[in-house]
Amino acid sequence: MTGWQTLFYKEILRFWKVSFQTVAAPVLTAVLYMLIFGHVLEDHVKVYGQVSYTAFLVPGLVMMSVLQNAFANSSSSLVQSKIMGSLVFVLLTPLSHWSWFFAYVGSSVVRGLLVGTGVLIATTFFGMPAFVAPWWTLLFAVLGAAMLGALGVIAGLWADKFDQMAAFQNFIIMPMTFLSGVFYSIHSLPPFWQGVSHLNPFFYMIDGFRYGFFGVSDVSPWLSLGIVGTALLLVSAIAVHLLRIGYKIRG
Repeated sequence: MTGWQTLFYKEILRFWKVSFQTVAAPVLTAVLYMLIFGHVLEDHVKVYGQVSYTAFLVPGLVMMSVLQNAFANSSSSLVQSKIMGSLVFVLLTPLSHWSWFFAYVGSSVVRGLLVGTGVLIATTFFGMPAFVAPWWTLLFAVLGAAMLGALGVIAGLWADKFDQMAAFQNFIIMPMTFLSGVFYSIHSLPPFWQGVSHLNPFFYMIDGFRYGFFGVSDVSPWLSLGIVGTALLLVSAIAVHLLRIGYKIRG
């Protein structure tokens, strides 16, 4: 293999070598969320008519795992390479900025979908929601993972150490993920916070993904698709531009 495929393969091997940490651990975390929130709120929260809260929770946890791990893959790889000094070996290759982009984002999508599949399998023991529109589910999973992979590239280029990366994840990624409707329907929120939720692109990823399971959602899946697609193009354009100019990686 040549070009971006080689770098893509290297990135796949990088996270797979420590799959107990990069794949199994996030699945366990999602199962713990399911145990705690599902057990405590099952009889207190009603969503989408006859849909149980546990079933409602499954798509949210799956998509949350997809997004967080897609971001972690590209961002941690770049930061680790910069700190260890191994990034210079990639810089010496004749790979274009597009090759870098497709390799890092592509491997992030693979890791995100792999973890998401693991979470879905693990949570079937608690309640398996029906796949009403599976193509919507797959579409939003891929688009969401690609967007967070591209966002991880931006964060990885910007951060010079793990402290900065942790700040990016704790103050941007985590709040946007938890305030996106993973654990609740936004119709249960006061009007002000509903408006705030509609400004969060993560909400549209999770709501569109959940539509694929139940056939119902808080907003139209076509609206969600348009917003997620636009956000993906915007974030990808920024990531490609930073790679092209060698932001913080070329002297």
